[in-house]
Amino acid sequence: MKPGITVDHANLLNTALAHHQAGRLAEAKAIYDEILRVNPRHSDALHFLGLLACQIQQHDAGITLMRQSIAILPNAIYYNNLGNALREYGQLKQAIDGYREAVTLNPGYAEAHNNLGNALREDRQPDAAMRSCAQAIELRPGYAEAYNNLGNALKDLGEIDSAVLAYRKALSFRRDYADAHNNLGNALMEQGKYDEAIESYRSAIALDSNRALMHNSLGTLLLARGELAEAAASLRRAVELDPDRPGVHNNLANTLRDMGEREAAAMHYSKAMQLAQAIVDSWLGGRAVPMTRAQSTEPRMTLAEAYAMLGNAWYGLFRYEEAIDSYLRSVALADDDAEVHHNLAVAYLKTERPGEALRYAHKALELKDGSSRMHINLGDVLRSLGELDAAASSYRSAIERSPDADVAHTALLFCEASMSQRPVSDYLADAVYFGERVAANVTPFTHARAPRGKRPLRVGFVSGDLRTHPVGIFTESVLRHIDSSRVELIAYQTNDVEDETTQRLKPLFDAWTPLWKLSRDAAAKRIFDDGIDILLDMAGHTAFNRLPVFAMKPAPIQVTWLGFFASTGIAQIDYVLGDRYVLPPEEAHHFIEKPWRLPDGYLCMTPPESDVLVGPLPMRTNGFVTFGYLGKLAKMTDDVLDLWTRVLREVPGSRLLVKAHELDRKHAFDATLQRFAERGIDASQLILEGGSKRNEYFKTYHHVDIVLSPFPYPGARRRLKRCGWACPSWR
Repeated sequence: MKPGITVDHANLLNTALAHHQAGRLAEAKAIYDEILRVNPRHSDALHFLGLLACQIQQHDAGITLMRQSIAILPNAIYYNNLGNALREYGQLKQAIDGYREAVTLNPGYAEAHNNLGNALREDRQPDAAMRSCAQAIELRPGYAEAYNNLGNALKDLGEIDSAVLAYRKALSFRRDYADAHNNLGNALMEQGKYDEAIESYRSAIALDSNRALMHNSLGTLLLARGELAEAAASLRRAVELDPDRPGVHNNLANTLRDMGEREAAAMHYSKAMQLAQAIVDSWLGGRAVPMTRAQSTEPRMTLAEAYAMLGNAWYGLFRYEEAIDSYLRSVALADDDAEVHHNLAVAYLKTERPGEALRYAHKALELKDGSSRMHINLGDVLRSLGELDAAASSYRSAIERSPDADVAHTALLFCEASMSQRPVSDYLADAVYFGERVAANVTPFTHARAPRGKRPLRVGFVSGDLRTHPVGIFTESVLRHIDSSRVELIAYQTNDVEDETTQRLKPLFDAWTPLWKLSRDAAAKRIFDDGIDILLDMAGHTAFNRLPVFAMKPAPIQVTWLGFFASTGIAQIDYVLGDRYVLPPEEAHHFIEKPWRLPDGYLCMTPPESDVLVGPLPMRTNGFVTFGYLGKLAKMTDDVLDLWTRVLREVPGSRLLVKAHELDRKHAFDATLQRFAERGIDASQLILEGGSKRNEYFKTYHHVDIVLSPFPYPGARRRLKRCGWACPSWR
């Protein structure tokens, strides 16, 4: 019996502890108060009354009582409990001090070593965290919680394979450990093992269905896989369970945005912003928001993380400059978060600042080299800078880390198709590899050879570009000449963006079906159920493609046309539609698809609504030749600029007019001037213009004598666009 404790007090204390453990806090408090009334220096009563005060959110009073108990009777258990209370109250440094006092007083205290490791990890000291968790395991070999925390530290260090082993070890000792299942899922996702990750998340939810963290993890991965309806269901459940987490609202907003529910998405982005700003304000005001009991097993959101989350919300609302400002504030506070650097790179690329984007993309990979997404983003940045070989290398690194990441394969193939020195055989090998991967473990639909009779032929168009875009514009002229009695047209839209061209196209189709809300399997089933005879891929390896759907063979005849003129690599696509000019017989081996050549031309220009008058040559008035390029800056690779520079030098006094939407941004404007300056071309020889409406665009040709075209793809092609991974999971 401790000094100063009577038998009656010991019995009272045991009664109080029984009430406390059973959740009868009022009864427990009354007994603690009674003991302290008689003996104000009763250390256990002070200590446990302090714990109780923290439980009812009276942290200041509770921590004061616990410190008083330690002053009376210092011991390891008191210090460990004080560390827990301080951590929950956001006083992480003091919590670490408490845990260290505990293990100093009792070096064999495994729980305190484990708690110290957890706190050190939260304080961004993963090496020290790993050592503390390892010490806890040495003291208690079957300590599942310590193995789980060791896995977290290893994951922070980028040692994903070792983290997976640690989580599996935790589960070998405790199969019902929901947190370990969830964390294993996170690590498996980093490895690109998405099916296994989903299985782990579902196991976690089965064990603890009322944890927002678990539903958020599952929803975030489902979103990354494009399974939007399932992702939304998981994330809505996460919001119900923990409505005060900005990350969950942000992830749900991302999903709703991709589903086309823009108003609902904006509402959740705004909520995420409000919550993140509240956390920022609380930190700046010197008061950390206490964690709830449900959150107490998760690291507290720091000020740096709150700024990062604020940036994610701004990004989701397309407010990129505000997003950049928030991200910069985050990295100024903590420069070791790979996700924030990655998001900064994505935001800078969105604002046409590839130089700044490159810096942060490299930093992100320096911190987290195992991330496939970050290698994809670096590739996008390098491609925007015209560094195609380096971009292709980065995309390959992404594929090595996540072979099932379709977007990495598509990015590589689009990049390779723009490399004039790249052997076609190398491109085709990569395309076939992609096609084999997306067709693996897929059971294609079978099609009965029933006679069509007198019904019209049903033709489906799968495209995300049925809008003011070369694909939409070229398609419009074709559709206006289709005999509706013989051919029934069905549009399968893979992008929710619509404009005036979309409104003109819709009446030309017999049915208009959005696919962007549907998973691969659901989209393929819809097309199959529609009884499509011929299905057209209008994208190839460009934005909004649904090539994995074609791998399921939802139509008996499948054709790629117009959106991308290189092989898709999908063996289930039967034909590539071309003509004798773009697809000569000697180049048939460039495709795994069988060539089908139209007699005159494989596309038809849709003329503008108003006539475009042909004016006199500008050189007759100007006294010099004006060359012109109207297209994407990304096609102006270094090889292209080197050639155009030679042209300008060979033609004395000549000018070059470049018109591109990107030039509306000062950063892109200045960067273009700089690229030419590095080649000895003065700004006085350049005329740089931003974007304009189609009719005004045509009038620009009145100022051009000779049009230049980039290579290997001419002006009818466009670069691949992706939204990037700007919204990290709630960790």
